[in-house]
Amino acid sequence: MKNYEYIVASLPVLSTDWKYGSSESFESILGDIREQLSKGDNAVMDFLLNGFDENSLDEEFYFKALRHPNRFIREYFRFDLNLRNAKVRFLNKSLGRPSDEDVMTGLGKEDDTRTDIDGYLFTGGEFEEALRTDAIFSGGDLLQRERALDDLKWGKINELTVFDDFDMEAILAFVAKLKIVDRWLTLDEEQGKEMFKRLVDEVRGTFKGVNYQE
Repeated sequence: MKNYEYIVASLPVLSTDWKYGSSESFESILGDIREQLSKGDNAVMDFLLNGFDENSLDEEFYFKALRHPNRFIREYFRFDLNLRNAKVRFLNKSLGRPSDEDVMTGLGKEDDTRTDIDGYLFTGGEFEEALRTDAIFSGGDLLQRERALDDLKWGKINELTVFDDFDMEAILAFVAKLKIVDRWLTLDEEQGKEMFKRLVDEVRGTFKGVNYQE
């Protein structure tokens, strides 16, 4: 029997400036959630968490995500793919490279026509946030830019789960938000500056070594 209502009701209400209690951490909260999930639901949670590992975000991951049976997984990582490709295009423009170089399109695979479960091509479908994303990337301060991108992700998570109250999608959305909160709670300003100066490394090392100035 699914226990989603009890799990969701026991979760804290998150905001972008939320902080852990004295004995709380991302791992402790996640552990409490996992203990109440079925084996199948924990596998879905594993997939979501894998999507926050930069080393896992290759074309095969996105192919699997776009065809995943869970709606939140499909729609969130479709957005994430579009956001990632927008970042690559921005970096290409900044460095004088061809616009679509290193953009993930899925072309060149044995089956170029593979689509996700909703019928979208691998390119990610319509990217409604394209103009907002371009405006964010054009900002000068790297920390503010990353905060704005996380605010954009937060808003997208809310949009994707507006009708989800007590289901697995609501739980996945909570964990995705908690990942955003945890990222900022574990960084001080200097660590943040250092991490974001390695922004280009997020494009799978393509531009490693480039001196990206604030």
